Amino acid sequence: MSTDAKAYVGHHVQVASAVKRYGSHTALHNIGFDVAPGEFLVLLGPSGSGKSTLIRSLAGIERLDAGEIHLGGQLASARGHHLAPERRNLAMVFQDYALWPHLSVGANVGYALQRRGFDSASKKARVHAILERVGLASHARRFPHELSGGEQQRVALARAIVAEPALLLFDEPLSNLDADLRERLRVEIATLTRDSGATAVYITHDQSEAFALADKIGVLDHGSLVQFDRPEQIYRRPATPFVARFTGVAGELTGQVVHHRDDIASVQVDDAVVGGRVIAPVRVGDMATVLIRPAASRITEMAAVGTTEQGVLHGAVVDVAYRGRGYDHVIAVGRHRVAAVYDSRARQRGEQVTVGLDAEHLLVYPEPDPPTPLEE
Repeated sequence: MSTDAKAYVGHHVQVASAVKRYGSHTALHNIGFDVAPGEFLVLLGPSGSGKSTLIRSLAGIERLDAGEIHLGGQLASARGHHLAPERRNLAMVFQDYALWPHLSVGANVGYALQRRGFDSASKKARVHAILERVGLASHARRFPHELSGGEQQRVALARAIVAEPALLLFDEPLSNLDADLRERLRVEIATLTRDSGATAVYITHDQSEAFALADKIGVLDHGSLVQFDRPEQIYRRPATPFVARFTGVAGELTGQVVHHRDDIASVQVDDAVVGGRVIAPVRVGDMATVLIRPAASRITEMAAVGTTEQGVLHGAVVDVAYRGRGYDHVIAVGRHRVAAVYDSRARQRGEQVTVGLDAEHLLVYPEPDPPTPLEE
């Protein structure tokens, strides 16, 4: 992220011990994080994880039951204190665009400037400039129903940015679009937001979107913030198996730890031994789960079927899919299955193959203790 093109004008966002309840359900459990001015934070989690509640709390749409939110050094939310959304110097881009259907594209974008004190000429010039930026200057007199979904989302983005708010909030803005358009708009969102200097908070359930956009990622699970870090750390050292699974695994192996040195453990999985990076403490003799990142495996000719070399599995092809760069295979390895096993050529279903594993992309966690049986 460049710092020499424009001084950041974004809010410093501070959330401390935030709690939000709906009746007996606690949607946010003591959430806390800090986002520097101009940073792009992505909140990642499945449906029901609390990410929508959190972004709506930042916007001032929801009131916290406990904890505090500070925006640009100003207290925005606390018990007994609630700063109205229009006083938070922010704008929000919604999943369903939220455009005024009776207003033209130009009027929709200009609406965000009404309370900013611009004269008519300045307002017109600013609206034209931002529509030029998103490629819709020629559509200024059209109405939302005359636009495609991607064009409507560009209007929503232009409306959010035109008044230069200090905080931009994105509520899964690309989820209603097709894959190719999502990728193009993702780039536009990243570029326009960073050029504006605003701080951004973006929610999504799509891990590839999160890694592509974020300076920081916060992973939410059942209302708790389970990890908050740079994308590289989230991927290399996911704090929990949930974080690892949600950010992409191609298979899971279970076995017993037979060797452990520094941050590498060797795990006996049936007749094979695999090595991986230890994420949570394990000891020799412990049962462990080995999570396999998609980049960890490939079909190899280096070891013949029947060998017991570390990091080598033997199995049969269950399925194959063409991925452009080559082929991804699903391999049955005893009671386990490993997906996304790469090879430059397609293997036949049922074919016996050897899979090589890269320990750098294998993650070792202790197997959770089984529940204690209830006494009769």
